[in-house]
Amino acid sequence: MKSNNERIRLLTLRGMLTALTTVATITIRIPTATKGYVNLGDTIVNISAWLLGGVYGGVAGGIGSFMADIIAGCYIYAPATLIIKFFMAFACFKVYSLCLKEYDSVDARIISAIVSEVIMITGYDIFTGFMYKSVYSAIVALPEFVIQGIMGGTFSVILYECIIKRVPTLKKR
Repeated sequence: MKSNNERIRLLTLRGMLTALTTVATITIRIPTATKGYVNLGDTIVNISAWLLGGVYGGVAGGIGSFMADIIAGCYIYAPATLIIKFFMAFACFKVYSLCLKEYDSVDARIISAIVSEVIMITGYDIFTGFMYKSVYSAIVALPEFVIQGIMGGTFSVILYECIIKRVPTLKKR
């Protein structure tokens, strides 16, 4: 059973990562032809999965990204974003956990980030096709989603490996 201090620390970390996902998503926004935008929010979605696990990481990534879409005025994307980002983080954590049995942590992070970003690319591309009722729109939007996926996956692994994994954790007393 977790102590009160541990529960408070986890609750704080969950809230912080939710807010950080929102900030990372809306701080650098490159508008796209599909009325969406390329951003760095996926970086924090993946990191949330690695730090919090699949469910809590998915909640932090999903809600943080959902809030960013609302703040940015991209209301039509918000419900899809909530679902897609949740599943990105959930899959990211599950794949990372499975890969640790065969690979070192860096390789496991790279593989899980790739899987996570493929889910994002596929999810948004399918949503775009349905939203515009056009396969052509989905094809046109695909490069934008691939660019975002490459950015998010790359920066999440680099940021985690260079900075986050070197931060000392709180010791239990």
